[in-house]
This record gives sequence, C-alpha cells and structure tokens, in this order.
Amino acid sequence: MKKLISVLFLGFLIFSAFPLSAQSNYKIARKIQVSGEGSWDYITVDGAASRIYASHATTAVIVDIKTGNVLGSIPDTKGIHGIALAQEINRGYTSNGRDSSVTVFDLTTLKPIEVVKVTGANPDCIMFDPFSKNIFTFNGRSNNSSVIDIKTNKVVATIPLDGKPEFAASDGKGNIFVNIEDKSVINVISAKDFKVIQHWSIAPGEEPSGLALDNETHRLFSVCSNKLMVVTDSQTGKVITTLPIGDRCDGVTFDSAKKIAYSSNGEGSITVVQEIDANTFKVLETIQTMPGAKTIAIDKTTHRLYLPTAEFGVAAAGERRAPIKPNTFVILEVEPLK
Repeated sequence: MKKLISVLFLGFLIFSAFPLSAQSNYKIARKIQVSGEGSWDYITVDGAASRIYASHATTAVIVDIKTGNVLGSIPDTKGIHGIALAQEINRGYTSNGRDSSVTVFDLTTLKPIEVVKVTGANPDCIMFDPFSKNIFTFNGRSNNSSVIDIKTNKVVATIPLDGKPEFAASDGKGNIFVNIEDKSVINVISAKDFKVIQHWSIAPGEEPSGLALDNETHRLFSVCSNKLMVVTDSQTGKVITTLPIGDRCDGVTFDSAKKIAYSSNGEGSITVVQEIDANTFKVLETIQTMPGAKTIAIDKTTHRLYLPTAEFGVAAAGERRAPIKPNTFVILEVEPLK
C-alpha cells in the first residue's frame, strides 16, 4: 500500500477510553501495545478465533483480542504488506514485498510451512478467494496478480492488470474486484478463467487504495487520494455516488450488519458512511484516531474496528519522512457505543 506520508502533524490529541466527542457514537476503547520497530501496512481480524494479524516491519504479529497479548509472530516476512487466512485448511499467508514471496504458515502453531515465490514484483494486497479456493496476490511493481493453489502451494496463473493494483475484494461468486491506483479504475477478474473481464472508471475518484464490498446491495466502496469515497455498482460498474472522506486514506472496511463503511485516513481519522439504501449514502461523523492510522479491519462479531499506527518524531531537515519512535507501535481498538 501507499507509503507513510512524510509530513505529519507536529502534535496530536492523546485519546483515552472515553468518547471522542460529546456527539460521537464511538470511542477508543484500548491501545494494544506491540513492541518492536518499523512501519506497518494491512491488518486482518479473525473475530471467531479472537485474533488480530498485523504486519509490522519484517514480521506478522498475532495478537489475542481478549487479552491484548502477543501470541506469536511469523518472522522473516521481508517488506510484509498483508495477511490472508484460509481457515478451512488452517493456513495463513503473508505477502512479502521485498523478496516477492508468500510465506505459508499454520494457524494453530504459527509456524512457517513454506515460502512461495510469486510471478511478479512486490506482492501487496493478498486475499483468499472462497469461490476458487485460491490465494491471489496483487503485485504492485509488475502490474499483475499471482494465483496460488492452496492444495499445492504452487502458482497456477498470472493475470495481467491495467496498472498498479491496490486492494481487492471477492464476491464469493467468481468475481474479484481490484482497485488500479495509477489508472483510477477497477479491474474485475474472473476467478474461474483467471483473466480481467471488466475495466471500470471510478472518476472523479483518483488513485484508489482501499476497497470494500456490500455483497447484498452490490456496492463497492473505493477510497481515493483526492479525499473521496466512490460507490460503484459491482454488477454494472456504474458510479452511484461520491462522499467526502479524510486525507491520506489507505483502507476501508464494511460492516454488513450495520450497513456502514469506514474509511481509515492517515491524517488521524475515520470517516463513517451510512448506507441508507443501495443508492443513498450519508457521512455520519468523523472519528478522531491517531496520525498514521491508515489501514483498518473490523471484527464482525463485535463490530469493533482495529487500526495499526505508532508515534512519530520530527523529520530532519531535508528529510521527507518523519521517523517512527521505537516501541510505540499500537493497534487502536475503536468501539461503537450503540
């Protein structure tokens, strides 16, 4: 996903387990501390197993949601971006950008099983598709997707894409949707035929990153660098509407029970968007989080949101990026109040 923006606010509010404002329907319930240094990208939540899988520097960190304790880690995942889960075979998969590989690990023991080289450069987003029973990586530097058979851990197909892929979503019925950042389009992949079958513009959205899907109303939510959430019909590709979101967004998740989309904005906020019906959407509020909290995941069993971030120092003269303070990596837990 996109790199951390260099210029962050010189100061930011420190939030406790109290409501974030008198009107807010959310609060930061907890900050789960995780030791170590380095940056982060995607976060994955398995509510049924009460686990968080967070990318952090060169490891995947596994946290017990109930206790906040670190259960273990998957080491040597160089340049890790994301973690995909295939619970039906008790396997997890990390996308390792720096050496263009996927680490396969056991969900029970958390032990690595195999490292699979992908047919592209810098695998970023990674997902398990329940329709085809395959792992898909979306390779940011080679504009393609590698398909891995979970039975053999072999790459069985390479799919050319229109440009640089960001996040993807599956409808579980044979269609995989992926944001193409540098072309501002959505590619639709046939999970059966391993090829792109549709090319949809999401103008006026620019440089889309995070993507979520309401599979009931067939609505895709793309969050874009020009501070727009673009809602698209997943059956026709028609842009339904756009909504304003915060700056430096890099993730979005959808609560199918509450019909709410959440955009995680690296400026330090979450934009809350209510789906009233298939064609009507409304921004409900903006939740204040912390700078750098740019990716997001939801626990579908509790409706709580999880966002990784850390504290930053001040960028040195001539440097574009502010340094990350050591041992300040946290996972924010945001709780709905009703």
